[in-house]
Amino acid sequence: MANASAQVEAVHVGPWNQTPVLVTSTELLGQDGITVHVLHAPGDGSLAVALDGVAADADRALDDLNIYPDVRIPDPDGGEEQRVSGFQVPPEKFVWFRRALARAGAAGLMGFTGGGEPTAQYLTKRQGRRHFEGFTHAGTGIIQDVDVEIDGVTFVGTDHVFRLNGTRVEAFSGLAEDLFHHLRDGRVEQYRRDAHALRSSWRSTRFVDGWDGPVSLHEDGSIMAMSLLPEPRRRHRARQRV
Repeated sequence: MANASAQVEAVHVGPWNQTPVLVTSTELLGQDGITVHVLHAPGDGSLAVALDGVAADADRALDDLNIYPDVRIPDPDGGEEQRVSGFQVPPEKFVWFRRALARAGAAGLMGFTGGGEPTAQYLTKRQGRRHFEGFTHAGTGIIQDVDVEIDGVTFVGTDHVFRLNGTRVEAFSGLAEDLFHHLRDGRVEQYRRDAHALRSSWRSTRFVDGWDGPVSLHEDGSIMAMSLLPEPRRRHRARQRV
């Protein structure tokens, strides 16, 4: 519990000494069973869509704010506040922080499907936007150039061929087509609404046909599918006698 509390305080969201989220710490006590400690915030657990009537529109570009990395502890006697190491997001920056998280998540999904430019649109300079702008190297210079249909669902992304313990393997990473189009065109809010509505259907999906290999589908609509590839025929050079 002490470790969990320390992590919450190192990255502090909101005013000092208020818990912004549910934090748990679990003890495995052998014959004595399991003990779960819970540190919770006030409220009914619902997530706010807007803050103080201001929409946190993740479709808008994110500003690079220079927030000083510290946590401010007010003096109980009204004196000068104390500053300790950490990172604090004050309430007036909640809208910005929510947008930062949403756009970073969108960048991660676009990077997962391949392609630098679609990823760069969601990043600021400090987040490494320049690394994804234009052609850089084989890993980030790839574009989303593969469509795969599995059990009637079309996914857009890219594939890689590599060797795993000497065996040739194809790995496809992508995103459900409609969700992919939202993020490619900068519609983060629409993506979040549609992805949330599809969560229950992804949970019940079982890919048993349409792909020869293991398939992993996340609730955000992203997919990783792998399959074995046949070994290519090799040409053997004729040995020359000396």
